[in-house]
Amino acid sequence: MPKFNYKGHDVHYELYGEPGSPVVTLCNGLSMRTSHWAPYFELLPKLGLRVLTYDMIGQGASSKPILGLDFDDHAASLNALHEHLGIERPYVMGISFGGVVVLKYAYTYPDRVGGILPTSTFSEMDEQLRAHAYNLYMGLVRVGFEFYLDLLIPLNFSDKWLRENKELIGIIKRVGMTSFELYGIQNLMESLANFESITGNLDRIQCPALIMNAEYDALTPRHLHDTMRRHIPNSRLMLIPHVCHAFTLEVPELTSRLIADFVRQVEENRWQGDQSVWIANEDPQKEPVAFPCEGDPLRFIPLPAGEPKRPAGRKTTGKTQQTGRKGAAKSGPARSPKTSGHGKPNQPKTRSRS
Repeated sequence: MPKFNYKGHDVHYELYGEPGSPVVTLCNGLSMRTSHWAPYFELLPKLGLRVLTYDMIGQGASSKPILGLDFDDHAASLNALHEHLGIERPYVMGISFGGVVVLKYAYTYPDRVGGILPTSTFSEMDEQLRAHAYNLYMGLVRVGFEFYLDLLIPLNFSDKWLRENKELIGIIKRVGMTSFELYGIQNLMESLANFESITGNLDRIQCPALIMNAEYDALTPRHLHDTMRRHIPNSRLMLIPHVCHAFTLEVPELTSRLIADFVRQVEENRWQGDQSVWIANEDPQKEPVAFPCEGDPLRFIPLPAGEPKRPAGRKTTGKTQQTGRKGAAKSGPARSPKTSGHGKPNQPKTRSRS
């Protein structure tokens, strides 16, 4: 079990794939450990990538100090791990808690990263996320880790996954309880207690950024990812259909394909960080990998083609649906409001999915 010592703390890590291949570092969510990424140990090397996973201090097989660390400490330890392994300009993906670490890493060490994939994460907390974080924390400290998992699992997975894996949930909980020390996860969660927005620092991220958000992510919803898209200059937002917060565990084949496609585009100088919004193909075996999102990506209610009728007596601003709605997505910093940025009229459409 390889370990790296960072300021007196052991950091457990695992590295898979052929030396010389582009490296993708996977940063855990709050209650994860390296073994949660097991499918990626085979999937990503088959796609020509090397994969590095590690337990943050406070997680899994790494040290669990009594005093907590903040996001700056986690970004610094990640940078030290890359230096220790001689990895230059890796691609770094982080989910949820780990996604914040990745954002911090990208603007704190801009010369050390080739590209980032912030996933199911946030640069600022809205009131719903703060409420979820508070409830999870109180469930952990007042009742226990098992109850914390009872609260978290329905937020992480789709109804389909929960139905199909009913028999596994008990096992997952038992494994989780044996892999974490209560105070280790409590210290990590306390990093969120006084979390201050880092959105104002996102324009310092100059590397390519593929932001990924599940269609039904109730924990870190769409608008939090759209904030990142609008503030990171060299970015795109990818929407993953039919899944929830922990989609990396639910659809690893699709996620691996999106990671590999992103790395390939950057390595071949084909990446276009135009702040556009895309939808992933539900079938990881089919082309195209993704297609442009038409209409307002912040809406969940399907809208008819063309301008929808407004309720009688309702005052309007006189602006079009595409340019007048607060928070409507833009495909690029200098794009005409009359087009979507892909040469098509910017008409809201519903797209049927197979």
